[in-house]
Amino acid sequence: MSPLVKIRSERDQMSAIERRIADFILENAQLLRDYSSQQLATALRISQSSVVKFSQKLGFKGYPDLKYSIGEAVARAESGDDAVVAAAAIQDPNGASGSQLWRRKSEAEEETRLINPPDAVRAVADALGNAGKVFIIGLGEDDIHARAFAWRLSLLGILTVHNFDTAHMIASVSAANAGDALLVFCEDGKQTALSQICQQFRKAKGKVITVTRHTSNALRAHADLALLVSAHDERPHIEPLLYHSALQHLLDGIYVMLCEGSKKRYGILQANLERIQPMLKP
Repeated sequence: MSPLVKIRSERDQMSAIERRIADFILENAQLLRDYSSQQLATALRISQSSVVKFSQKLGFKGYPDLKYSIGEAVARAESGDDAVVAAAAIQDPNGASGSQLWRRKSEAEEETRLINPPDAVRAVADALGNAGKVFIIGLGEDDIHARAFAWRLSLLGILTVHNFDTAHMIASVSAANAGDALLVFCEDGKQTALSQICQQFRKAKGKVITVTRHTSNALRAHADLALLVSAHDERPHIEPLLYHSALQHLLDGIYVMLCEGSKKRYGILQANLERIQPMLKP
């Protein structure tokens, strides 16, 4: 596993000082070769021993080993990208950027898979599959995934209440009961209105499931179960594409679990598809 992926996957279990070190390394991986442990400690205003202990906790002998491993990972990524782009450019001059994007999406999907343990993903699938009703909301671009996933759950015979308006959803959750689930999509996890909906839903003893970036955010604090997405790129036009790709892959995995985990749901899916198909014909 790449040391950078390992740091991202373990960040939430770290102490406050460790998270500061982790965030600095993740944001400055390419520059880390120029930092000694003392320089890194000085930049973060922490002790040098904290940097050493951080490295050892990740399984390295010390900071030099961590720095060397990260340097190798960065070099491999850069040379790999260059090789992929160069090969693609020879075969298809217009396809080089597409090959690089495909690689970055694959990396985001791998990181997202690593920070969502199988047991956690299974728990989300079980909560959705066993819920009396599933309330789903996402605002703006988040509604793209919310709407599509609500449709897939409906095909499986799972009763869904989908809204893209917070006022409508706060009214809808007044009908929530214990055993129901609320699935909230919010990339940055900072929407105050969504946090209020989560609070209201928990009063009904329902289970709250949040889908956000792999960051500390207010929305996750209200979650019984949290799905996390890791997608990072310095280019502002690329990062959203990585996020949506990794999230879609995560949701697809949960949908497959729901399909294959119950013969009854699978039968309902087949019956619904048969009923819907004639309606799609001109």
